[in-house]
Amino acid sequence: MTATLVATGLAGGYGHRTLFDSLDLTVAPGDVLGVVGANGAGKSTLLKMLSGVHQPHAGTVSLAPTDAFVGWLPQEHERVIGETVADYIARRTGCAEATREMDAAAEALADPADAEAAADTYSSALDRWLASGAADLDERLPLVLADLGLDAGDATEQALMTSLSGGQAARVGLAALLLSRFDIVLLDEPTNDLDLDGLERLEAFVRGLRGGVVLVSHDREFLARSVTRVLELDLVQNSNRVYGGGYDSYLEERATIRRHLREQYEEFAGQKADLVARARTQREWSSQGVRNAMRKAPDNDKIRRKASTESSEKQAQKVRQMESRIARLEEVAEPRKEWRLEFTIGAAPRSSSVVSTLSAAVFRQGTFTLGPVSLQVNAGERIGITGPNGAGKSTLLRGLLGHQLPEEGSASLGASVRIGEVDQARSLLAGPQPLATTVEALVPDQSAAEVRTLLAKFGLRAEHVNRPVDELSPGERTRAGLALLQARGVNLLVLDEPTNHLDLEAIEQLEQALESYDGALLLVTHDRRMLSAVRTDRRWNVDVGRVTER
Repeated sequence: MTATLVATGLAGGYGHRTLFDSLDLTVAPGDVLGVVGANGAGKSTLLKMLSGVHQPHAGTVSLAPTDAFVGWLPQEHERVIGETVADYIARRTGCAEATREMDAAAEALADPADAEAAADTYSSALDRWLASGAADLDERLPLVLADLGLDAGDATEQALMTSLSGGQAARVGLAALLLSRFDIVLLDEPTNDLDLDGLERLEAFVRGLRGGVVLVSHDREFLARSVTRVLELDLVQNSNRVYGGGYDSYLEERATIRRHLREQYEEFAGQKADLVARARTQREWSSQGVRNAMRKAPDNDKIRRKASTESSEKQAQKVRQMESRIARLEEVAEPRKEWRLEFTIGAAPRSSSVVSTLSAAVFRQGTFTLGPVSLQVNAGERIGITGPNGAGKSTLLRGLLGHQLPEEGSASLGASVRIGEVDQARSLLAGPQPLATTVEALVPDQSAAEVRTLLAKFGLRAEHVNRPVDELSPGERTRAGLALLQARGVNLLVLDEPTNHLDLEAIEQLEQALESYDGALLLVTHDRRMLSAVRTDRRWNVDVGRVTER
């Protein structure tokens, strides 16, 4: 089935705060709409409204046909305790809900009280069950899992989602997407944690869909390769705009529009300032003429007094004309200055010349084995680390940092090494404590006021710092992690998928900060544009438990 989604006058936010309003949007078959904007601009909120999960503050969302199958896949995998891989995929594809609805409708058929209505309900439920792909999901599931490098069979399908690594969970999430049969697909950060192979599969899937797609992503290369239009939610200007063309066209058009808006305002401001200055001069002349007339003209000199009065009236008339011209000027609002994440990575005193060493080290994580591996990280070296999901990149990092001891061989960390880490799970920032309290405990040498000032520089203000860390969005937690890097001096910086959940502006600022950082760097990323933008001295590739240098 092909379907069209239409949003009219949509407004949304959380609590009493409105993030966007007056949003009009049409998603037709074949459209791939990319939604961009700063963290907190309302991108995920918009997807929830389009999916029907949340109700808008104002406006409407409609579907044609009304029974179109809309699928929303949130950015976090929502690993439910006790849920198996098969159950997770059934839930994410909508097959589980469609099956429950059909079973309930089938039971209602047994009640003869309203047989006709029950038959209609069952017919609709059956159509939806077939459209969801539930009828042959069990047959398709093992094939897709195997194609993605996950072992087919009951062992994988019945494995608990909570037992999987981040990379494995990402591949299962991709499997759910590939197995879905939605008429309209809503994707929230689908590229997070995917390796290069997964990204290519995702791009092919999105391009091959007949139905409409609305996706939120901060992966610049994925956006450039996939989207046909871009919706920008601009929180600073309190506006939203749909740009035709792909992502690169959007960047060019946005830059042109912003330049024109600034030029229009500067032209208006200059013209207004000139008129105001001229009006002020006319007032001064008028006042000075009256004073001179009163001081110099004798009371009995009626001709001079009349001339002075007429001159003053003419000056006053010119003032009124100037003020009228000012009032007739078409007001042009000044474009608000955008918040930009500008930060540096705090430097610590130089460490020993050898930062970390692995000698024939073997690490085991369940049934997975990394090694034997012999590597050395030297002071100031910048190393990019790539490899497929599940290959052992995170295990390698734990070994290099001393977080996991080898079962064979040896591992050592150099002297005076100060580690700054943003791990894949953002685990440093978690728990029920308010953000400000959590950060204060991690930087005890700074006062509460200094911590709040620091967080504000990263866009985390009063509405964020008093909220429990677990209630913050992934992007907000990532920015808090970057704030810690600035506050705590480091000479070994470890970034594991740092662009996950970060907005586009913040990613570019991170790349600039890395350019000026002169300590050792271990960078794990599948962000293709970051890999080309960030300078590295060496490249390690991790695959099936082995590390090779490229």
